[in-house]
Amino acid sequence: MISAEFARQMARYNAWQNRQLAGCLAALDPKELTKDRGAFFGSILGTANHLLWADWLWVSRFDGGPEPGGGIPESVSICADLEEWRPTRLQTDARIADWVDKLEDAALTGELTWHSAVLGQDVTRPYALCVVHFFNHQTHHRGQLHQMLTEAGAEAPVSDLVFMPEEP
Repeated sequence: MISAEFARQMARYNAWQNRQLAGCLAALDPKELTKDRGAFFGSILGTANHLLWADWLWVSRFDGGPEPGGGIPESVSICADLEEWRPTRLQTDARIADWVDKLEDAALTGELTWHSAVLGQDVTRPYALCVVHFFNHQTHHRGQLHQMLTEAGAEAPVSDLVFMPEEP
């Protein structure tokens, strides 16, 4: 289905997108960050927080490390403001990079089991499918953020993978 190299490229893409996003968010008035925009997670910061929370949760499933705590309803407030969000986002992206650097193709042929608080039970799915979902979920919510930033009259990140800078 996918390879470890695919996961490494997607992790690089995710980190690049989040660095751009951080710059766009920093340029916004703080009131614009927290304004309820009718999105599923309310505001720009609420959506960015949910995305951070979900990334942290999924990488904890992949690497066995600490989870973010709370559930989906609490995900919107994992960070109180941008000053708290930015370093936490960077730490999470570094953790994702560490995980994919150690990922081997063989792991992608197995299964992943975790406890789903939403379902209240253990869930087992193909590992590769979970990895694809992880990166797809990021793209989905960054699309929402792009729309909200555009509506706020702010600059939104360039999201086309083909424009991602080459590694130094």
